Amino acid sequence: MRIQKIVIAVVIASFTLVGCKSENTKTTEKTEVVAAKQQMVALHISGMTCEIGCAKTIQSKLSKKEGVLEAKVIFKDSVANIQFDANKTSKKDLIAFVDGIAGGDLYKATEASE
Repeated sequence: MRIQKIVIAVVIASFTLVGCKSENTKTTEKTEVVAAKQQMVALHISGMTCEIGCAKTIQSKLSKKEGVLEAKVIFKDSVANIQFDANKTSKKDLIAFVDGIAGGDLYKATEASE
């Protein structure tokens, strides 16, 4: 009987020690920081008919696009000056994005000659 009590006490102590063991498992997340590769592009945009409805809409949508750092659409010149992170988007993507605004039938963007 005494051996049973000792065995039971050892088993209970083992469960208690294992159950109360603190987790020392450290999970380290490796985050790679990539510096922004800033570039600038000027796009000529045809199809804009007004400053508020067209130019401001295009500027607003461009500003919200991932990778775009700053966008300024100048209605009277039909130009969008866009500063972007080349790690996240490209000139080709930006042209396709502008072409796709308003269903893709209204605006046509091309890279402006310097």
